[in-house]
Amino acid sequence: MSDLAEYERRISYALARIGKGVEAINARVAAGVARPAEPVVENLAPETGPDIPPDEGALTELRDALEAERDANAQLSERVRAIREKQETTLASLERKLAAATKGLDEANHELVRIKHANTELAAVNRDLTDAARDGLADPELINRAMQVELESLRAGRDAEIAELDGLLGALEPLLSTLPQSGPQPSEGDHA
Repeated sequence: MSDLAEYERRISYALARIGKGVEAINARVAAGVARPAEPVVENLAPETGPDIPPDEGALTELRDALEAERDANAQLSERVRAIREKQETTLASLERKLAAATKGLDEANHELVRIKHANTELAAVNRDLTDAARDGLADPELINRAMQVELESLRAGRDAEIAELDGLLGALEPLLSTLPQSGPQPSEGDHA
């Protein structure tokens, strides 16, 4: 990218020098002056004497060179514009992907916290249930509570798996969209 900027700067500078030279020559032709005391731009046109008008061929060459430089500058400007558009499109795409990945990571973290909480609660209820069984007490509320906590733990695990699968599907969708949409192609031996 820095090379393009340097080329663009150099071409712009060259165009400005050529433009000044052409303007100087046109001004001399219009004023009837063959050559100024000091040249405006060095080596732009062949030497002319005091009684010799500027060479029209050299003037035409300079105009052609100026036009060619303008065309080259326009082409480079178009290339720079296309590169910038591509960069902006790529950047926007990457920002969308980052946002989706961040959202998926946040969801996975939420489910992980939920699983940790449910597992901690399940371990505590299981300890209480074990203590009650050891003492010979069968507390229906404690058994019910243990089952509820276990169900919550299973739900949290399932939700975490769903979040993980959603992340995998999200990563696979761009790859699948590039595959051809047609079904398997029949071989030469297959006939309907």
